[in-house]
Amino acid sequence: MAASMMWRTARLALVMGALVSALSGCVAKLAYDVATAPVRIAEQAVDMATTSQSEADEKRGRAIRGREARVGSLERSHRLHAQQCEGGNDPACAQARAEYAELQRLLPTLPVEPYQPSAAARTPAPQSVGRRDR
Repeated sequence: MAASMMWRTARLALVMGALVSALSGCVAKLAYDVATAPVRIAEQAVDMATTSQSEADEKRGRAIRGREARVGSLERSHRLHAQQCEGGNDPACAQARAEYAELQRLLPTLPVEPYQPSAAARTPAPQSVGRRDR
Protein backbone atom coordinates (compact mmCIF):
# COMPACT_ATOMS: atom_id res chain seq x y z
CA MET A 1 0.00 0.00 0.00
CA ALA A 2 2.81 2.33 0.80
CA ALA A 3 4.38 1.56 -2.56
CA SER A 4 1.17 2.39 -4.43
CA MET A 5 0.81 5.56 -2.40
CA MET A 6 4.36 6.48 -3.29
CA TRP A 7 3.70 5.88 -7.02
CA ARG A 8 0.52 7.91 -6.78
CA THR A 9 2.40 10.76 -5.15
CA ALA A 10 5.14 10.55 -7.76
CA ARG A 11 2.61 10.56 -10.60
CA LEU A 12 0.78 13.47 -9.00
CA ALA A 13 4.05 15.38 -8.66
CA LEU A 14 4.89 14.63 -12.29
CA VAL A 15 1.46 15.78 -13.51
CA MET A 16 1.65 18.90 -11.34
CA GLY A 17 5.12 19.65 -12.68
CA ALA A 18 3.85 19.32 -16.27
CA LEU A 19 0.88 21.53 -15.49
CA VAL A 20 3.06 24.17 -13.85
CA SER A 21 5.41 24.25 -16.86
CA ALA A 22 2.49 24.40 -19.29
CA LEU A 23 0.70 27.07 -17.30
CA SER A 24 3.81 29.15 -16.71
CA GLY A 25 3.78 30.09 -20.40
CA CYS A 26 0.11 31.07 -20.15
CA VAL A 27 0.75 33.06 -16.98
CA ALA A 28 3.72 34.81 -18.57
CA LYS A 29 1.63 35.63 -21.66
CA LEU A 30 -1.19 36.92 -19.48
CA ALA A 31 1.23 39.07 -17.47
CA TYR A 32 2.69 40.45 -20.72
CA ASP A 33 -0.77 41.20 -22.13
CA VAL A 34 -1.82 42.97 -18.93
CA ALA A 35 1.40 45.00 -18.79
CA THR A 36 1.24 46.12 -22.43
CA ALA A 37 -2.52 46.72 -22.60
CA PRO A 38 -2.39 50.42 -21.57
CA VAL A 39 0.25 51.12 -24.22
CA ARG A 40 -1.73 49.34 -26.94
CA ILE A 41 -4.95 51.14 -25.94
CA ALA A 42 -3.23 54.53 -25.92
CA GLU A 43 -1.59 53.79 -29.27
CA GLN A 44 -4.93 52.84 -30.79
CA ALA A 45 -6.57 55.99 -29.40
CA VAL A 46 -3.84 58.20 -30.87
CA ASP A 47 -4.11 56.39 -34.20
CA MET A 48 -7.87 56.95 -34.26
CA ALA A 49 -7.55 60.59 -33.19
CA THR A 50 -4.94 61.57 -35.76
CA THR A 51 -5.38 61.69 -39.51
CA SER A 52 -2.53 60.74 -41.78
CA GLN A 53 -1.52 63.11 -44.57
CA SER A 54 -2.83 60.74 -47.24
CA GLU A 55 -6.20 60.47 -45.47
CA ALA A 56 -6.40 64.26 -45.25
CA ASP A 57 -5.51 64.57 -48.95
CA GLU A 58 -8.17 62.02 -49.91
CA LYS A 59 -10.78 63.85 -47.84
CA ARG A 60 -9.82 67.20 -49.38
CA GLY A 61 -9.96 65.69 -52.89
CA ARG A 62 -13.45 64.28 -52.27
CA ALA A 63 -14.66 67.66 -51.01
CA ILE A 64 -13.20 69.47 -54.04
CA ARG A 65 -14.73 66.97 -56.48
CA GLY A 66 -18.09 67.40 -54.73
CA ARG A 67 -17.90 71.19 -55.08
CA GLU A 68 -16.84 70.87 -58.73
CA ALA A 69 -19.85 68.64 -59.41
CA ARG A 70 -22.13 71.13 -57.68
CA VAL A 71 -20.68 74.02 -59.72
CA GLY A 72 -21.24 72.07 -62.96
CA SER A 73 -24.84 71.35 -62.00
CA LEU A 74 -25.45 74.97 -61.02
CA GLU A 75 -23.94 76.25 -64.28
CA ARG A 76 -26.26 74.05 -66.37
CA SER A 77 -29.29 74.95 -64.28
CA HIS A 78 -28.41 78.68 -64.33
CA ARG A 79 -28.04 78.61 -68.13
CA LEU A 80 -31.49 77.02 -68.48
CA HIS A 81 -33.16 79.42 -66.03
CA ALA A 82 -31.46 82.44 -67.62
CA GLN A 83 -32.89 81.45 -71.01
CA GLN A 84 -36.33 81.04 -69.45
CA CYS A 85 -35.92 84.41 -67.74
CA GLU A 86 -35.21 86.08 -71.09
CA GLY A 87 -38.54 84.63 -72.25
CA GLY A 88 -40.34 86.48 -69.46
CA ASN A 89 -40.58 83.75 -66.79
CA ASP A 90 -40.27 85.65 -63.47
CA PRO A 91 -39.82 82.56 -61.21
CA ALA A 92 -37.00 81.42 -63.51
CA CYS A 93 -35.35 84.86 -63.05
CA ALA A 94 -35.43 84.45 -59.27
CA GLN A 95 -34.02 80.93 -59.55
CA ALA A 96 -31.28 82.11 -61.95
CA ARG A 97 -30.28 84.86 -59.48
CA ALA A 98 -30.13 82.38 -56.58
CA GLU A 99 -28.02 79.96 -58.64
CA TYR A 100 -25.69 82.77 -59.73
CA ALA A 101 -25.21 83.81 -56.09
CA GLU A 102 -24.35 80.24 -55.09
CA LEU A 103 -21.94 79.95 -58.02
CA GLN A 104 -20.18 83.13 -56.90
CA ARG A 105 -19.89 81.67 -53.40
CA LEU A 106 -18.52 78.29 -54.60
CA LEU A 107 -16.11 79.33 -57.36
CA PRO A 108 -13.44 80.84 -55.06
CA THR A 109 -13.29 77.55 -53.10
CA LEU A 110 -12.16 75.55 -56.14
CA PRO A 111 -8.47 75.19 -56.94
CA VAL A 112 -7.29 76.91 -60.09
CA GLU A 113 -5.67 74.66 -62.68
CA PRO A 114 -2.24 75.82 -63.84
CA TYR A 115 -2.15 77.41 -67.27
CA GLN A 116 -1.36 74.93 -70.02
CA PRO A 117 -0.55 76.59 -73.35
CA SER A 118 -2.09 75.00 -76.40
CA ALA A 119 -0.10 72.55 -78.49
CA ALA A 120 0.38 75.17 -81.21
CA ALA A 121 1.94 77.58 -78.72
CA ARG A 122 4.36 74.90 -77.49
CA THR A 123 5.82 73.99 -80.90
CA PRO A 124 9.10 75.68 -81.65
CA ALA A 125 9.37 78.22 -84.44
CA PRO A 126 10.66 76.78 -87.71
CA GLN A 127 14.35 77.19 -88.39
CA SER A 128 15.32 79.21 -91.41
CA VAL A 129 16.85 77.26 -94.23
CA GLY A 130 19.79 78.73 -96.00
CA ARG A 131 23.08 80.32 -95.31
CA ARG A 132 23.81 81.64 -91.88
CA ASP A 133 25.47 84.99 -91.56
CA ARG A 134 28.77 84.79 -89.84
